[in-house]
Amino acid sequence: MGLQGIDWLIIALFFVVLIAIALVSSRSAGKGYNEFFLSGRNMPWWLLGVSMVATTFSADTPNLVTDIVRQNGVAGNWAWWAFLLTGMLTVFIYAKLWNRSKVLTDLEFYELRYSGRMAAFLRGFRAIYLGFFFNVMVIASVSLAFIKLAGIMMGIQPAPALIMAAVIVVFYAGLGGLKSILWTDLFQFGFAMFGAIIAAVLVIQGLPENVHGLSGLLAHDNVADKLSLFPDLSKTDQLLYIFIIPIAVQWWAVWYPGAEPGGGGYVAQRMLSAKKEQDAMGATLLFNFFHYALRPWPWILVALASLVVFPDIESLKQAFPDVSAQYIRDDFAYPAMLRTFLPAGLLGLVVASLIAAFMSTVASHLNWGSSYLVNDFYHRFYNPEATEKQLVRVGRISTVLLMVFGVLLALVLQNALQAFQYILMIGAGTGLIYILRWFWWRINAYSEISAMIAATVFSLAFIVIENFFMTNAGGQLEVFGMITTQTYWNIIKLLGVVVLTSAVWIAVTFLTQPVDETTLQAFYRKIRPGGPGWTRVVEDARDKGIDLSGQKEKSWDVPTGLLCMLLGSLTVYSALFATGYWIYGQWTTAIVMTAIALLAAFALTKTWKKLRFD
Repeated sequence: MGLQGIDWLIIALFFVVLIAIALVSSRSAGKGYNEFFLSGRNMPWWLLGVSMVATTFSADTPNLVTDIVRQNGVAGNWAWWAFLLTGMLTVFIYAKLWNRSKVLTDLEFYELRYSGRMAAFLRGFRAIYLGFFFNVMVIASVSLAFIKLAGIMMGIQPAPALIMAAVIVVFYAGLGGLKSILWTDLFQFGFAMFGAIIAAVLVIQGLPENVHGLSGLLAHDNVADKLSLFPDLSKTDQLLYIFIIPIAVQWWAVWYPGAEPGGGGYVAQRMLSAKKEQDAMGATLLFNFFHYALRPWPWILVALASLVVFPDIESLKQAFPDVSAQYIRDDFAYPAMLRTFLPAGLLGLVVASLIAAFMSTVASHLNWGSSYLVNDFYHRFYNPEATEKQLVRVGRISTVLLMVFGVLLALVLQNALQAFQYILMIGAGTGLIYILRWFWWRINAYSEISAMIAATVFSLAFIVIENFFMTNAGGQLEVFGMITTQTYWNIIKLLGVVVLTSAVWIAVTFLTQPVDETTLQAFYRKIRPGGPGWTRVVEDARDKGIDLSGQKEKSWDVPTGLLCMLLGSLTVYSALFATGYWIYGQWTTAIVMTAIALLAAFALTKTWKKLRFD
């Protein structure tokens, strides 16, 4: 069944409410680019936290989770669950440091922390690379999901569908800046989560009679071996690729948007928009709880149900012959399930909720990318004397351009997992720099530049090897005469890029000149990172009669922050697992995990009171 009149009415009402919120919240956006990109630095923590999670919840997110579950089971989600460790590190270590820096973008940090022409080059290069190329790729990825949503559930061709959505997103993102995005995110996230939960309930209720609801679904032959929250210990390659590598290496070594080691991107933008350091911490903590513990299970249930209805890609193609084969991959199963099981009215509500998810993500990436292009390229290098109105005007123009190029790129992508894996590869090996640069004085601009170049070169090298030197040998892969599986090769690729990239940037760090003393001293005085990594800078300044501590110097609380990180991770993981075991009907395990979550949360509230704030 396609969309009926009532469905279109619900979608229309959604757009009316969205535009109304945008208009009301945008009244002060044009006053200056600080308002346009940071909402005046006075946003409440709960609104910032919800906005972060709304940004990471796009129309392609349930598609990605469906892709993962259909291929690797529920345990396959460790590919992104492992990033919780990064998130909690940001909450209790880096959130207050970012807020304390008072920069307008995280790229402005480069000329606060480093010195000389290379610091300026790094800021300008990253402004173009992340602000334009990377954001266009992300926008294209989520636009691909919208294409599939529009094609299968709305009966609209890709180009008209994207143009319609793009015009509305650009309208409120360009009109109201970050403040408009924050308030529309609040509405969109609530709407999207409601739609996801309704969809999961209706899909399970609508399964064939021989499946007998949730219990029948979990016992079905196509599903039973996909339920484990941890990979099978007997399958060494899957255990390594799905669990051990993400937990041991990926979370700290790989840069990924929304889970940057040390914080960054739109997460840093929200932390910089907070009123004070405690608000920045509270916002990122709320984000991580919602992102990992609250959201995944409705999507996982639909993904599991899709294995019963559409057990393989061929069955999807047969069910939807009018949809181009280019778009039918495992991630296509999520919108296919919604189209198959949702009745009129509720179908429109869920479609509107997915449109909301799409728009919240795109709007944030437009504003974030535009902030880089305006503040870190145009204002810094092209027109330093630009007025506030000029900067806002350029911000709106760049918002439009990012959307246009994102839409064009979306037409050549095929599935959500494809973009996810590519982003992981090009960010491999760089994460440790973003963690250490706050706490080790020796890291310089050359360290970051060499890491970016090395990660790109080594990633491309492994891709070339895979494409040109591999031959299929009975389901296995032959690389230079050695037989391996695709899973082991993926592990080799990731670890190879991480090790080689890390070796390059560490060597470059010691082979190049350190940041000049004046810059290091100014950074330490403003940020007060503390710790043994800055001992030499502090002692050298003291020998010259310079006191870097000032009156705000306090005991180093990073060890306490690390303990909070572990307790926070235990709380969220336990809540995530408890939810799963309640759904599975494994009552004893569910009770135990719930108790662990509550005890860890209690210990966390006691421990974080020992953290130091300005």
